[in-house]
Amino acid sequence: MDSRRIGPSVLSADYLNLGQQLQELEAAGADYIHFDVMDGRFVPNISIGLPILEAVRRGTTLPIDTHLMIVEPEKWIGPFVDAGSSTITVHVEATAHLHRLVQAIRDAGAKASVAFNPATPIAAIEEVLPLIDQVLLMTINPGFGGQTFLNETLGKLRNLRELVDRVNPDCVIQVDGGISASTIGAAAIAGASSFVAGTSVFHGKGSVAENIQVLRTA
Repeated sequence: MDSRRIGPSVLSADYLNLGQQLQELEAAGADYIHFDVMDGRFVPNISIGLPILEAVRRGTTLPIDTHLMIVEPEKWIGPFVDAGSSTITVHVEATAHLHRLVQAIRDAGAKASVAFNPATPIAAIEEVLPLIDQVLLMTINPGFGGQTFLNETLGKLRNLRELVDRVNPDCVIQVDGGISASTIGAAAIAGASSFVAGTSVFHGKGSVAENIQVLRTA
């Protein structure tokens, strides 16, 4: 069985028809739902929060992977787990106490994931890597959907793959940003096993199911 997983980001969904689109994602074989939370401070955009997450939890049986692009994430771990998150991703750049935050996520009952931006060195997450379930390498600068994949992150991804294989082989390597049929193959070869895709799923040439299949084939 292919261990590579695709998680459509509802940041790109049609919120007027979100319930229907969640059903389409399940029927299309999506592996999880990616939920992007932006506060207008850590990133220059404001997106969705707890009420929408609660609705998404009611609308799907798929795991929800919540990506907190916010300042002071430690204040929001409990509420986002209670609202239905299966995995919580926090940014190394957003906290001075990453080890404590990883433990707080686990104590709340969710899988712990740590993200880092394209300009942040891998060394910033190395100390917590043995303790987490997932590491997210941003392949764009976070804040907006529809951006172009940064090819320079592929070398970083290869180095991350080597490190993860050495210290925590069970840790999932996720990539997020500009994932499409033209970039997902290179990201997979470089070492990613989980792929967040928003624009290419919801605004591709075909249906949601067709667009996900295009990504799997690529």
